[in-house]
Amino acid sequence: MILMLHLQSKRFEMSTFRRHWRFALMRVGLFALALISTRTCLAEDARWSKEKAWNWYNKVSPIVGCNYLPRTAVNMTEMWQRESFDPTVIDQELGWARKVGFNSVRVFLPYVVWKDDPKGLKKRIDRFLEIANRHQIRTMLILFCDCAFAGKEPYLGRQAAPVPGVHNSGWVPSPGLTLVTDRNVWPDLEKYVKDIVGTFRQDDRVLIWDLYNEPGNSNMELKSLPLVEATFAWARQVAPQQPLTVGAWSNRTDGMSERLVELSDVVSFHAYNRPADMKKKVAHFTSLGRPTICTECLIRPAGRFEDFLPLFAQHKVSWYNWGLVAGRTQTYMPWGSKKGTPVPDVWQHDVLHANGQPYDPKEIELIRNFSKSWKK
Repeated sequence: MILMLHLQSKRFEMSTFRRHWRFALMRVGLFALALISTRTCLAEDARWSKEKAWNWYNKVSPIVGCNYLPRTAVNMTEMWQRESFDPTVIDQELGWARKVGFNSVRVFLPYVVWKDDPKGLKKRIDRFLEIANRHQIRTMLILFCDCAFAGKEPYLGRQAAPVPGVHNSGWVPSPGLTLVTDRNVWPDLEKYVKDIVGTFRQDDRVLIWDLYNEPGNSNMELKSLPLVEATFAWARQVAPQQPLTVGAWSNRTDGMSERLVELSDVVSFHAYNRPADMKKKVAHFTSLGRPTICTECLIRPAGRFEDFLPLFAQHKVSWYNWGLVAGRTQTYMPWGSKKGTPVPDVWQHDVLHANGQPYDPKEIELIRNFSKSWKK
């Protein structure tokens, strides 16, 4: 009898243990689901409706823009550091940009400079926006970037001189490839995003936020996607009046591009393509039913302005070519160029010489007349 009671007691204990264990597992599962739902809510539920996106776009389009760094800057750090920030050159070049026909510029911001001098960086951003606005140019600001042409992490102080003949030899990423996956740094990255977006969230001089340039580049691949999703969530928490986007830039089939489009208020993409492939890209992205902006284009050996501007006008696609003035980034050189490579007759990017003269006057006429063709 005692043995039977003991066995019954053990069976009751095991049954109770199993019930409690199943309940604990269920609670863990519900908690994990809640975390996923919270992330989705923060990043996606606050996404602009198509109607809101089109209302915004109909007011600001056509956007005719260029990616911009002053000719005196080898990278975004040199552009924005206190010692090398150059408002005189910026004022001159944005004056040229307006004469060319641009009404917007796409500009990179460096986390490393914010970390060192947040107040100073915001003052310089405000100064830049004031200069651009005076020239009737509105600004797209970029917070992060995975491109690492220099093969270095970002650093403060005097930046290395450009390597003669090498495309974008000084370009460094932001916040830095090693920080993208370092969750210990994320609280500070969150402060950066909220500080910059929060400071300028109701500033009409800021046209749109491009939160992350080419996530996954420099062999980062999907390792950058969690930071992209977090950045959307952080930016939405400060409720900017401007739309948020991240451009689909890769032809990979890993799901990155699709996810970027899902998170963005307006669709944006990069297109360094030959005309036939450009048509396919435009057809795909405009079919998604949201305003569409090509935030990087123009690689002359594959296609010139006359090859894609009529297509953009036909489908109401706004655009930013790379870049404005031939300078220390040397992006008129081809990708992969080696030290000592001579300047090619056919530039890869850029539309103006360092003295403000056009690389090709016919291109300037096409840019100036783009808005007219848009209205047809």
